[in-house]
Amino acid sequence: MQKSRINHNFRLISSSSTFFSSNRRLSSWLPAFLLMIGSLTVHAQITPSLPGGVTTQPGATQPGAVPSRGGTGTLQPGTTVNVPGRGPVTVPNNVNVPGNRTNGALNPNSQPNGRTGQPGVNQQIGRQVNGQVSQPGNGQPNQANEQFPDSLNPQPATTQEALEDGYEAARRREREETRQKLFGYSLFNDPNLATTFQPNLNIATPRNYVVGPGDQLNIQMYGYSETDFSQTVSPEGNVYFGQATGIGPVYVAGLTIEQAKARIVGRLSKRYVGLRSSSYGPANTFLEITLGNIRSIRVSVLGEAVRPGTYTLSSLSTVMNAIYQAGGPNELGSFRKVQLIRNNKAVATLDLYDYLLTGTQRNDLPLRDNDVIRFSTFVSRVEITGTVKRNNIFELLPEESLDRLLYYAGGFAANAYKGRIKVTRLTDRERKVIDVTADQFAQFDMQDGDLVTVEQLLDRFENQITIEGAVFRPGQYSLDQNKTLKQLIQSAEGLRGDAFVGRINIIRTREDLAIENITVNLSEILNGTQPDVPLQREDQIIITSKFDLAEQANISVQGEVNIPNEGIPYMANMTLNDALLRVGGLKESAAASQVEVVRRKKDVDPRSASAQIADIYRFNVNRDLSMNTDDNKFVLEPFDQIIVRRSPNYLIQTYARIEGEVIVPGEYPIRSKDQKVSDLIGLAGGLTPQAYPAGATLIRRIKLSADEVARRNQSVTDIADAAGNKAVVETDQLAPDQEESIGINLRKILEKPGSSEDILVQEGDLLRIPKLLETVRVQGEVLMPTTVKFRGGQTFQDYISQAGGFTSKSQRRKSFVVYANGSVDRTRKFMFFNIYPRVEPGSEVIVPKQTSTPLTPQQILSSTAGTISSLLSVIGLVIALSRVAN
Repeated sequence: MQKSRINHNFRLISSSSTFFSSNRRLSSWLPAFLLMIGSLTVHAQITPSLPGGVTTQPGATQPGAVPSRGGTGTLQPGTTVNVPGRGPVTVPNNVNVPGNRTNGALNPNSQPNGRTGQPGVNQQIGRQVNGQVSQPGNGQPNQANEQFPDSLNPQPATTQEALEDGYEAARRREREETRQKLFGYSLFNDPNLATTFQPNLNIATPRNYVVGPGDQLNIQMYGYSETDFSQTVSPEGNVYFGQATGIGPVYVAGLTIEQAKARIVGRLSKRYVGLRSSSYGPANTFLEITLGNIRSIRVSVLGEAVRPGTYTLSSLSTVMNAIYQAGGPNELGSFRKVQLIRNNKAVATLDLYDYLLTGTQRNDLPLRDNDVIRFSTFVSRVEITGTVKRNNIFELLPEESLDRLLYYAGGFAANAYKGRIKVTRLTDRERKVIDVTADQFAQFDMQDGDLVTVEQLLDRFENQITIEGAVFRPGQYSLDQNKTLKQLIQSAEGLRGDAFVGRINIIRTREDLAIENITVNLSEILNGTQPDVPLQREDQIIITSKFDLAEQANISVQGEVNIPNEGIPYMANMTLNDALLRVGGLKESAAASQVEVVRRKKDVDPRSASAQIADIYRFNVNRDLSMNTDDNKFVLEPFDQIIVRRSPNYLIQTYARIEGEVIVPGEYPIRSKDQKVSDLIGLAGGLTPQAYPAGATLIRRIKLSADEVARRNQSVTDIADAAGNKAVVETDQLAPDQEESIGINLRKILEKPGSSEDILVQEGDLLRIPKLLETVRVQGEVLMPTTVKFRGGQTFQDYISQAGGFTSKSQRRKSFVVYANGSVDRTRKFMFFNIYPRVEPGSEVIVPKQTSTPLTPQQILSSTAGTISSLLSVIGLVIALSRVAN
């Protein structure tokens, strides 16, 4: 049977002047109006009509349209209606409208076992609409309002309203913090557990399941007679048996499966006598009833719940399923007294702590249609902090004590101080602190608002002693098993051989926390001449090693050895050969006959000006580190220094390089200390016919130490300071390692080898001999800088002329020539004439530029006139003075 459609007609305001007197009244009325629309759309079709009989469609907007009084129509999700004073208002799309009912139940959704529990759709509806509409006093914002556009939520218009909004936000944060502290709140409001606490729809048919309208009963009769009577319970609670049985309807609503089976068997046995044993014989026909598609029920959650409202659940749901859907108790709700109200009577009271702490589900009864679950306000709550396993706010019943609170908190943590607990209690006027000892835990009654604090253990040991130093097992020991010094040393497995037993220290911490040092002669205690020393808590015994009292002695080996080492640990009976063996033996460059051992003197006379402060011993060591018999007995002493000097006639082979126009260029060894440039050219086979000796250059790598660089830079600085403002000294920056070009005259060297021009060759020298150069380069302050061909017989002025001549800014007297070998020659002055240097192949003629600006003719004339005027003035003054004198 299908229930008749229920149409709710709401009379809406048709004129903005009658009700909307101000924007503020609109802001307070409109959210409630929209909330009513969103809530009732789930249960019925709201059908306000538009003027002219036009029915709104989803997404359509009718400007100026206002629902008329008593009109009928269909208001679908997504419809936009123009509300006077506020503008367009759209019905939210996330309000789910259930489909038509069939036989009093919603259209079933297919389940894997063929049952239709609507927890999927219906529970979603319940949580989106009914479950999220806040009830008075639950402290939750209106979730339905938050689904509408922000334009419908009025913004604070004044400072007072802004302050009130901030106060409300702070209150919401405070409530949320309180909820997070509540024990059990996270279980019912954890997003990760959203799929839990759902009824199991795949279980066998419970025998105590109460049948109701909408349940599908699988009624199978088998045996002598086989018939399928499966059907859905009608809205009136009946099942019908057709097939000409003549049975008629059987009322099964409100009966359990077992009771319904007994009633149906009783009715069918009149038609099928084999269902019961009788005088005709034993029963030969059997009936089995199971559940097929199950119905949905509606359960209301009231009181101090997080999400109160009406929920559509599966008929297999229990009280715990509904509690989870409602989010459990809020910050005011009770976890200990959750009432199940059925037919206006409280049929069960649940204590959620039983389920949270022990897993028992007492009074978790199956729900029935129109059941009510009510959360009352809590009676007493106590917060516990500190070293317990759960730091939460717990709800206590009136008869529960501190011992029970510790059970709820999971007991003490490992580092908790269990002897005393501090309880902060609220009195009528102020606060007070109560110290509760361990023997009072079971009798101490808790009160609402108590704050219980469990402290930690002291960070100290009650029986620890420590031994350090020259024992085999240093560390911490128990005072209970080691009450004396000798017992502690035995527990540490005795003294090491290097232990200094003449004086050991016991560092003791007294009761006033002052630290004192106790000195003990351990050797006398071990010999029995002195009594054993009793130890106390926190004593620290330090046994010094003999090596800690001695300076670390080393042997130093320097000079021509393979692995020089200045920190060889000294060992007794170490000889010179042993030390040389530790450093890898002698190098090839070592002067084996001049191995020295330098030994410091320990008894120097401080009053003697010529006192000897060291002894030197010289030895002749063979390459195999052997010595004569007497020297082999020389034993080293601590801090001896062994010096192996370099052989005076040992030199590493060095090379010089020659490049350019020679017969065989390359690297050549320096065979003697007096080898010169001419010898190097002779080794290379002499010059080629294309060689240009005048352009030969010797490049030498100059290496300076850091001290030499500093001294040269300081010399330049001193010269510049001495010159003052009269001169500026500018030099190139010195580098520790750089190449420099040395100008040589190879022609004179080859004409007269061994002369003063023929310089010595050093390691790394590079002699470059270029080809015959046939060009001259003219640069600087000339009209056209260029490179021209060298012609014999041409002078300096000839090459300047080929470059266009001097300019007006040329400094002719400063002109100079750079030759191919790097040497430089400048212009000289003889009376009023300039004597320019000669020009050779490969030379570079450079003319500097004047830095001062030349005088113009007007400036010259003005200066001349001024000079003449000054001379005439002086002549006139002299004549006047001579006349006065006469």
